Amino acid sequence: MSITPERKAALIKEYAQSESDTGSPEVQVAILTERIVNLTEHFKTNKKDNHSRRGLLAMVSQRRSQLDYLTKKDGARYKALIEKLGLRR
Repeated sequence: MSITPERKAALIKEYAQSESDTGSPEVQVAILTERIVNLTEHFKTNKKDNHSRRGLLAMVSQRRSQLDYLTKKDGARYKALIEKLGLRR
């Protein structure tokens, strides 16, 4: 359900604004998206896992907040990020 350290490092490298960047909204949204996708796959086989479902909803909410922040701060970065991640909005 969680992502491996290697995958997390790859996401950070791909979405970072600079070499030492690990906390920009782009990186955080990319990591949250990866975790959300993994949990969604988990629910296909474990339909009654409501404890993890609560965590999934929290992650989706956190990602939405990060995307809203990025929209207000820089709309072009927001559009580029959602296009790169394949998110709807």
